Amino acid sequence: MKRLFVLAAAATALFANAQTFPGSKPISIVVPFAAGGRTDRVARDLAETMRESMGGGANFVVENVNGAGGTIGASKVAKAAPDGRTLLLYHIGMASTPTLYRKLPYKPLEDFEYLGLINEASMMLIGKPQLQANNYRDFENYIRANAGKLNIAHAGLGSASHLCGLMWQSAIKANEAMTTIPFGGTAPAMNALVGGQVDLMCDQTTNTTSQIEAGRVKAFAVTSTRRLSSNKQLTDYPTLQEMGLKGFNLTIWHGLYAPKGTPPAVLAQLNAALKLALKDPDFIKKEEGLGAVVITDKRVEPAAHKAFVAAEIAKLKPVIEAGGKFAD
Repeated sequence: MKRLFVLAAAATALFANAQTFPGSKPISIVVPFAAGGRTDRVARDLAETMRESMGGGANFVVENVNGAGGTIGASKVAKAAPDGRTLLLYHIGMASTPTLYRKLPYKPLEDFEYLGLINEASMMLIGKPQLQANNYRDFENYIRANAGKLNIAHAGLGSASHLCGLMWQSAIKANEAMTTIPFGGTAPAMNALVGGQVDLMCDQTTNTTSQIEAGRVKAFAVTSTRRLSSNKQLTDYPTLQEMGLKGFNLTIWHGLYAPKGTPPAVLAQLNAALKLALKDPDFIKKEEGLGAVVITDKRVEPAAHKAFVAAEIAKLKPVIEAGGKFAD
């Protein structure tokens, strides 16, 4: 009887919250990484824009909860009160961690309410300036001709560059052809590539575009299904799908999530505010400045967002397992 009373009281409180949401209490957007990074930038820009899209009455704050490849912050949100006041902004790690971590403390497809996808950025295959290839076909032939002699850098286990490298090597059946060199972040990995200490790398356009434009690295192909039409200097680089890797598509994306059980009325308000934010010209311009494209398709809807993440989990799982390296 007491349990029924507690549950009834909780339900009443949640309903009252839905009726008064957002109210004066702050809404925390948890970023599961340190301040200053790309995901943090997206969160801060989104927080400002969503505050305006909710009429200026909502007080959004960004909370950085760093550690364990993003899983500490995600776990905090999964366990938070389902009242719409604690949200998670997470990137492709939402899809890679279920395989990278064999003892993940939450279930991405079960412990969250999906609010919508925010943006996505393409990735590019790049090589050191001395590499003896000037187009993708020559690049792949060079790799096969020098099997066992080359190395590929990445920014750390589970990073975008790590996932991209794994997926591409698997697609061309060259897992044994290169030695993988992990670094403690994108900057040292890129510096090693520019300096010629490593041979190649695959990373998002946010990190590669300036290096390509300055001629400090060689670029060969794009990992998305479409060429980079947003940057005139990069439109000539083909997609991997064009180069014969049928169905190859890897982008780095960000999505917004709430704890499981958040009232439908609150979720509807948050989703509506997100959609308005994604149409804001200033927000779109800021994202383009980061090398990302704001989502305008059906993935801004919760169900399509969740279906997309489920498909990404299924896509990355065999690639990560084949790599044989896990985070725990």
